[in-house]
Amino acid sequence: MSRPNADRDGDQDAGRDVGPKSDEALAADIRRSLDRAVETLSAAGARDEAHGRYIAPHKVLFFTKEAALAPAGRVWRLGVFLLGRDGTLYATGTTTRAVEPGRAGYQSQSAEERRAYRAAALKGHFAKGETVNFDAPEIATDAASLHESTGPLFLRGGRALVRWNTSVADEMAIDFDSYLAERVSLLIDPPGGA
Repeated sequence: MSRPNADRDGDQDAGRDVGPKSDEALAADIRRSLDRAVETLSAAGARDEAHGRYIAPHKVLFFTKEAALAPAGRVWRLGVFLLGRDGTLYATGTTTRAVEPGRAGYQSQSAEERRAYRAAALKGHFAKGETVNFDAPEIATDAASLHESTGPLFLRGGRALVRWNTSVADEMAIDFDSYLAERVSLLIDPPGGA
């Protein structure tokens, strides 16, 4: 008994590339990949880091409250991304450690800024020595945002791509799923000495 032509056409298409995916389909694939990454990293007990929100110095009545970092959850560092335990994707931002800031040395503005961030992390009640990530912008994973993105994750030519360095041209970007899989693997099973 012969099958209808529609079925035969479907079988023929199953074995070959039928063209680029729509931006909406790519965005849905990204979401599924991120959900799988969260499951994999959670199940493996992969090392995570603190995520904080920077609170600038501000006046409260007659007093000035010093800068602080407020806890905002936990994230896994995946190269140019931070992945929240809730599946939220962030671009890496600024990193500091919750350690004694040391004395003001006034050697350079950047050194003083790093010292202030360490002090803010301690005020945020993070565990001593904890790595704290902050000023990490959330990456919108909807199709329209990703198509227009100038950040590390973007859509072009029917593919989800990663700009692993801001100075690299889009043509040098790499496949998102491959990048994510490699970074998850490295976090779960880091090379010796890492």
